[in-house]
Amino acid sequence: MSKLILTVDDSASMRMLLKATLTAQGFRIEAANDGNHGLERMLEVQPDLLITDINMPGMDGFGLIEEVRKLPQFRGTPILVLSTEFAEDKKTRARSAGATGWITKPFDAERLASAIRRVCP
Repeated sequence: MSKLILTVDDSASMRMLLKATLTAQGFRIEAANDGNHGLERMLEVQPDLLITDINMPGMDGFGLIEEVRKLPQFRGTPILVLSTEFAEDKKTRARSAGATGWITKPFDAERLASAIRRVCP
């Protein structure tokens, strides 16, 4: 069965782009529009992988990663950050919160799929 990925981004166009790109790569996709919604969806759909933006209203990506990592059932779930941010301090903060990897927007579909397969075989 194909892997289920939860994408969390406040941009509707980015959620649609991720869904189209990742569905074409054979993944099943669920989406959320911010960190709070993302945490709810994590509990509902129990994804194999979380992809989250950092800059979102309400709970940002850092907060979402921290909250997800507090839940025992998601301690081993890979989390990829997909963001326009690329500053080293942001990447360090994401890793400290529990992120598995970082991909900078705009993303290349093949590189994204490769990164997903690396962290979620």
